[in-house]
Amino acid sequence: MSAAIQERINIWLNGNYDAQTKATITDLQQNNPDELADAFYRNLEFGTGGLRGLMGVGTNRVNKYTIGMATQGFANYLKKTYQGEEIKIAIAHDSRNNSRFFAETTANVFAANGIKVYLFDALRPTPELSFAIRYLGCKAGVVCTASHNPKEYNGYKAYWNDGGQLVPPHDKNVIIEVEAIDNVNAVKWNGGEANITLLGKEIDDAYLTMVKGLSVYPDVIQKQHDLKIVYTPIHGTGITLVPQVLERFGFTNLTIVDEQATPDGNFPTVAYPNPEESETMSMGLKKAQSIDADILLGTDPDADRVGIGVKNHKGEWVLMNGNQTAVLAFAYMIEARKAKGIAQPNDMVVSTIVTTEMINEVAKQNNVGCYNVLTGFKWIAEKIKELEGKENYVIGGEESFGLMIGNQIRDKDAISAVALMCEMAAFEKSQGKSLFDKMIELYLQYGFYYETLISITKKGMNGQKEIADMMEGYRNNPPAVINNSTVITLLDYQLQKGTNLQTGATWPISLPKSNVLQFITADGSKISARPSGTEPKIKFYFSVKTTLASKEEFDAKQLDLENRIKGIIKSMQLD
Repeated sequence: MSAAIQERINIWLNGNYDAQTKATITDLQQNNPDELADAFYRNLEFGTGGLRGLMGVGTNRVNKYTIGMATQGFANYLKKTYQGEEIKIAIAHDSRNNSRFFAETTANVFAANGIKVYLFDALRPTPELSFAIRYLGCKAGVVCTASHNPKEYNGYKAYWNDGGQLVPPHDKNVIIEVEAIDNVNAVKWNGGEANITLLGKEIDDAYLTMVKGLSVYPDVIQKQHDLKIVYTPIHGTGITLVPQVLERFGFTNLTIVDEQATPDGNFPTVAYPNPEESETMSMGLKKAQSIDADILLGTDPDADRVGIGVKNHKGEWVLMNGNQTAVLAFAYMIEARKAKGIAQPNDMVVSTIVTTEMINEVAKQNNVGCYNVLTGFKWIAEKIKELEGKENYVIGGEESFGLMIGNQIRDKDAISAVALMCEMAAFEKSQGKSLFDKMIELYLQYGFYYETLISITKKGMNGQKEIADMMEGYRNNPPAVINNSTVITLLDYQLQKGTNLQTGATWPISLPKSNVLQFITADGSKISARPSGTEPKIKFYFSVKTTLASKEEFDAKQLDLENRIKGIIKSMQLD
């Protein structure tokens, strides 16, 4: 064990830490020194989105002390930024183990720093936190969650006064203040309890009213009110609001997956509480099949991601991927608003650089402005802020099963997405079609785009270095050919530079720096490489496209696109 690690351990053993923490460290010293080293080999990084990591003792874990020190740094920045002003902050949490404790710890530290705290009285979805910041006029917000990560994880998302997560310059400035808190004795742990106000039903009602206002075809819902809906909250916060919002929309035939209905941080029925995973959605699929439902929906623990299942053209239940879900939602909001006569000449939508370019095509053919930003809803929120008063934001989203509909929140929102997806299903059913039928129609009209994502995990102390080395290898020696197609273009968002690899010509990329590389080949394939900002993973996004002339050739064309992506993965030696 290195001297630096041992020094960190000694500080915790001899410092102002509780007896249980010290006893756990002593036990690890005797029985699991490797785990102890991993728990102390670094300080858990407060990134641009906040904290996320394994729970446990140590500087590299999520616990009372790392949460408290992060909160003290955030509080210091808020007080410097808003000198002489009243500072209000909203705090929420999900269903994870210790989330309530971490939320209360966060509230106590802010309150002890003289900040007025609005703490939700129980678990709530992340999007309601974003809404509450704006509704209550707060300067910032925090939600204690690790989103869709396994049960061993927890975290802390930091928000600014617009309800979006931190962006420059605040993200880097908060990090500086957090890193300056190098001792738990610098944290104000208590003494401001009078500054804490509990939030409850009044915010729920305001939020649900806002979501109800997003409905485009309430008259269609009245006729299709008995649409068979199956919903699973996957042991998370969605159970608090999804049934209510569907009732307000007018749906009367909701079946909840009972085995996954109760909030539980152990997520006992799944390995990963992520609606992207087919195994996670398997109980819902089984229920949907058994009752011959029209649509299945699932939300992750903090209810910002939504997954949907529908019957395909063969009558088989399938899960739509995040890109398909986004295309359906964007197309619905654009087309329905136009048909209803409520579209505005300055309507605009926002997608991200790793999301399907089919969205760009849908917007283009409907004369709607479309902006592509970096991955993360904070950048969508920033684009809305930049264009506020000039262009009318309608919807934003990305491939990671996230949608943000309407301009009253500034983070992805699975509650409103569930409601709008059900409205879409009702609309298509009124036309004698399913959402899968609609997807094929969109392919016929806009082009057949197909995407896949793979993640490669590199755990432990060397994991981050291995990922960094992979990215540098691609950056310095980009592949000349991928799957027998010449690589024409390299887009390097870290260097903010595009390069034509055939001519050597370069051009600037105007987006903020981000460690993302994209390769575009002669056949129109796009491959993106991006290290995760919250997990020890590197993600590869593959996008291919073709034309679809008729519904009858859908299966053959999809197989061809699937094989092209398999060829790309093999060519890049990622299989």
